[in-house]
Amino acid sequence: MSEQTLKVVVSKREEQGDGVVVLELSDASGQPLPVFDAGSHVDIHLGPGLIRQYSLCGNPSDGSRYRVGVLKDPASRGGSLAVHEQLREGVQIEISLPRNLFPLAPDAQRSILIGGGIGITPMVAMAYSLNALDSAFELHYCSRSRTCSGFLEELGNADFASCVHTHFDDEDAQQKLDLGSLLGTPKAGVHIYVCGPAGFMEWVITEAAKRGYADDHIHREYFQIEVDASGAGFEVIAARSGKTVQVGEGQSIAHALAGVGIKVEMSCEQGVCGTCLCDVLEGEPDHRDFYLTDDEKSANDQMLVCCSRAKSKTLVLDI
Repeated sequence: MSEQTLKVVVSKREEQGDGVVVLELSDASGQPLPVFDAGSHVDIHLGPGLIRQYSLCGNPSDGSRYRVGVLKDPASRGGSLAVHEQLREGVQIEISLPRNLFPLAPDAQRSILIGGGIGITPMVAMAYSLNALDSAFELHYCSRSRTCSGFLEELGNADFASCVHTHFDDEDAQQKLDLGSLLGTPKAGVHIYVCGPAGFMEWVITEAAKRGYADDHIHREYFQIEVDASGAGFEVIAARSGKTVQVGEGQSIAHALAGVGIKVEMSCEQGVCGTCLCDVLEGEPDHRDFYLTDDEKSANDQMLVCCSRAKSKTLVLDI
């Protein structure tokens, strides 16, 4: 079944910081866009087989436009380069409906938002929402330098500017993020949100866990993951298709299935978005994704075939 998409047009393009482009997307027919919650993302269809996820960084109360910020990544797998080179004002593209895998906790009494580099994008939308709700929060924006950072002017002029704190690697030590002091001792109702490069996120998550924050109070969104494809080969039986395939070391299940004519819809290819989620009928998956919860992984009745592997010699999938 094909996912519902929206036709939108790039209504505004703005370069913010070195290598960051901020795009405003409006409905191609001039209608209001579906509402979204802070933390949501959309899939942008950039070309055949090239679909990438980007966090919505606008104000959720503004239904006239969606906004995304994209860093031109030298190690791009094609997505960010396509955005920077192709998406000019007036260009029409297709996007998915907004999906939210990184929502704000409804019962939070105070929120600590920590964005590293382009990981600031979901935090901007969160700040708008928390401010509208009159909910206590602080936003910490960490980056290499001011010159490579987007959204600085907007955050500095926002109604919630007093809640925004910036930290740059190339400026004096006093303004750098003191994570220990920021997190302190966990208090009831305090939730932490982090997005950014993997190493930055692990630093925040590990420090929060050390200080006693419950895992369900540490919210995270990964935007780039190094996929671990190591491990012995195994057999996959595609029950509905009636085909069997051997998955080799270093090969994904999805690519092995494609080799025998079974096409699996994929997007991120890093176990983040959930597009390739598949039911497991028999066997034990080796979950390597960042999409399923720990409880869902323990059930072993579904898996992401773009990155996860098998602990058993054979997996039977409902595909």
